[in-house]
Formats: sequence, C-alpha cells, structure tokens
Amino acid sequence: MNIPNLLTLLRLLLIPVCVGVYYSPYDWAYLATSALFTVAAITDWFDGYLARKWGQMTAFGAFLDPVADKLIVASVLVVLVERHETFWLTIPAVIIIGREIVISALREWMAEAGKRASVAVNMLGKLKTTVQMVAIIVLLSQVPGTIIANIGLAALQLAAILTLWSMIVYLRAAWQDLKPK
Repeated sequence: MNIPNLLTLLRLLLIPVCVGVYYSPYDWAYLATSALFTVAAITDWFDGYLARKWGQMTAFGAFLDPVADKLIVASVLVVLVERHETFWLTIPAVIIIGREIVISALREWMAEAGKRASVAVNMLGKLKTTVQMVAIIVLLSQVPGTIIANIGLAALQLAAILTLWSMIVYLRAAWQDLKPK
C-alpha cells in the first residue's frame, strides 16, 4: 500500500460521504458536497501523478483507480438526476455513465487481445473528464434551477457531447479488432 493507492481508497470512501452530505437537511450541504467532490477530483489527478513520479504504479492501483473514478462520478450523477429531475440532466448522465461502461468493457476486450494501447487515454478523454468534473462540481454546489446551476447543466451537456465524441474515437480505433470477420 502506497500514497497513490491510499488516495484512490480515499476517493472510494468519499462516495457515501458525498451522498450522505448531499441529502442532509442543512443549508451548507450543497457546497460541502461540492467541496468533497472537488477533493475527490483532485486526488484523481494527484494519485496518478504521484504514482508516475515516485515509480509507485501497482497492479492494484491500475485496477482500482478507474473503478473509483467511475463509481464516484456515477454516484453523484445519480443523486443529481434525482434532485434536479430534468431531462436536460438525465440524458447527459445516462450518456456519461453508459460511455464509461462501454469504454471499460472495450479496454478489457482490447487488453485481452493485447492491444490496450490502441484505446489508451488521449487528450480528448482528458478534456471530457475536465469539463465533466467542473460541471459536476458546479451542479453539486447549487440548488436546482439557479443561474449557476443552469451553467453547470450546460457544461454537463457539453461534457456529454465530448463523451460521445471520445467514445466514437475509441471505438473507431478498436473497430478492426471488434468487427465480425
């Protein structure tokens, strides 16, 4: 167990904390949840950076990091969908969660075929993740229906577009290995 793996575990532990705080009856719940999610988003970047810089990349970390990322994003998207109750948030949330499932399966498939590098993370995926995280942070911080919440909603819709685009890029890169022969 090393510091990067501990940061990943922290992200997992923050999931029930984020959900619990978000549903708490206090005025500060939205901002507190947003702050907790921000910590999780920062640890997502920081654990990978430290693992590479310190040469502490492990099989456990390589497995757990993407799982933690997907679980926390899916969890907060589900609570946001429930609280915001709008088509304009539900559809992007479904797209984002669905894409994560598809790309995880694709990466597993390509790893089995010995071609994982063809679906490695690229700049479009990093841009998608950044826009997605900012949108979620904004949405978590606001009562539904405010101007700032609507800006977060627009950012989440942009993230959904980038999500579809990046999924298409990954699927095209893997198409030769996926198509029927």
